[in-house]
Amino acid sequence: MFQGMEYVYEVYKQKSFSKAAAKLYISQPSLSANVKRIEKKVGYPLFDRSTKPLELTECGKQYIHAVHQIMTATTEFETFINDFGELRTGSLHFGGSNFFSSWVLPPLLARFSAKYPDLEISLVEAKSRELVKLLQDSQIDFILDNKELDLKVFDRHQVGREDLVLVVPKNFAINMGLRDYQIPQKAIQDGSFRQEQYPAVDLALFQKEPFILLHSFNDTGNRARLLCQEYGFKPRVALELDQQLTAYNVAGSGLGIAFTGELLIGRATPDPNLVYYKLAGENITRNLYFYWKKGRYLTQAMQVFMDTIVRHTHF
Repeated sequence: MFQGMEYVYEVYKQKSFSKAAAKLYISQPSLSANVKRIEKKVGYPLFDRSTKPLELTECGKQYIHAVHQIMTATTEFETFINDFGELRTGSLHFGGSNFFSSWVLPPLLARFSAKYPDLEISLVEAKSRELVKLLQDSQIDFILDNKELDLKVFDRHQVGREDLVLVVPKNFAINMGLRDYQIPQKAIQDGSFRQEQYPAVDLALFQKEPFILLHSFNDTGNRARLLCQEYGFKPRVALELDQQLTAYNVAGSGLGIAFTGELLIGRATPDPNLVYYKLAGENITRNLYFYWKKGRYLTQAMQVFMDTIVRHTHF
């Protein structure tokens, strides 16, 4: 029943027989015949051929679920066999959002790769929701994220924490009366902005100003809205975006105020068009974790990465 499952899986991924055939380097009639043979063994159609793009039937969804389980079991067994060596073969697959993939993970992975140059290392950049699904399906080994994921499904190790900072265009008139609250980027870089010498600004003072917010399903966007709620107002949203780095850069153009994590500010090129303010509230601080799937076989490469990088890294 699962002999030739790669044909069904490719059609499922491409949502098209013609595109799947091209990926598999076989003719479309040959691919169709192979899929029909499998459907005959199953006893039910796996694809609804009346839809465009092609969709799975209920039976097809269960078949693909079983294929994922077979692929996971196969990958884990192959990796287990590789682990009998001295970590001279194997692979590690990581995931992170745009910010983590661009600014945080590369130096960590470069350090690990220099020590174990024969390991294949890959990095997937995607939204948190997509990364969580990939991690759950064992398509990647670790993700670096600041979200609180389900601990019934995932294990984690905390590697840091960060506070949200209010980022305001310098040309906004409100800055004139708040000079005592403005903090230099260097203080954010070294973490000294948390000291009492830097007082937190009253967020309610900015309630009439335009804000650049991330969508509410994003942790930064959700926390920003909760912070505004804490201070008793609903923000005037000039623009909603997907990425924290984009919101930071848009704030630099003068369009509106952004909420930005200290890790990004500490790594970004200094922007003379921005002013930074320390915040206070229940939702300003979040933790940073490496997550991996609970209960899965930890390869030797994963164990070594955890011992040499994860447990000895702190942001």
